[in-house]
Amino acid sequence: MPLYEYISKNPDDPDRSCRVCVRGFELRRPIEREALEACLLCKNPVKKVISKVNTPKVAKPFSVTDAKKAGFTVLEKRDEGVYEKQ
Repeated sequence: MPLYEYISKNPDDPDRSCRVCVRGFELRRPIEREALEACLLCKNPVKKVISKVNTPKVAKPFSVTDAKKAGFTVLEKRDEGVYEKQ
């Protein structure tokens, strides 16, 4: 099940929202279910937050030796459509 993040629609008004939805909370929900519209505790309106996506960052391209150490077969192009192992 995906993990969704929600936050209060009124974060500047702490009197209308509980401390859970003012800070934001995460909730596992099936994809088929509609987005949550109210906080589960205080019943005030909440909105779904678009989270950052975690992507791996590679600082430099892998060298041939790094690829071989990782178990990859490295091929070198010799002619049109012809490759040889290095």
